[in-house]
Amino acid sequence: MRINTFDAYSRLSPLQINRLVNFLFSNQDCNKLSKNSLRKAILYAAKERPGFGGYIFCLEEKDTTIGALVINRTGMEDYIPENMLVTMVVAKDFKNQGWEDKLLDYAISYCKGDIGVYIKEPKTTQTFREHGFEHNNLEMRLKQ
Repeated sequence: MRINTFDAYSRLSPLQINRLVNFLFSNQDCNKLSKNSLRKAILYAAKERPGFGGYIFCLEEKDTTIGALVINRTGMEDYIPENMLVTMVVAKDFKNQGWEDKLLDYAISYCKGDIGVYIKEPKTTQTFREHGFEHNNLEMRLKQ
């Protein structure tokens, strides 16, 4: 097993981006993000879209993706976390075997600054609490 890191300097090819979008979309449990949203987060992290970039961590064995985690940098460290964890997904056949923990530990050690995550499903909070995340704010959003 290895974790590959992609960002503005170690880019993903268009084929890799498509594979990653499909992997994330088909293996996500909750927080169902659309393929378009997942693609935007990946492109932003890889600085293929204007912004501060971010990181894509892919847990792989040989040519098989087992898990992936996408973080977007915010550039707003003075008032919200510098990093936003957009999604963390482990393939269905590898869930509950500790791979989520390995991905999250790796991302925490790699990223500089605070990491925020939006959680829509309360059952997922335990994993993040075990890694030192704390409940900080309640978000309210006006959709227009």
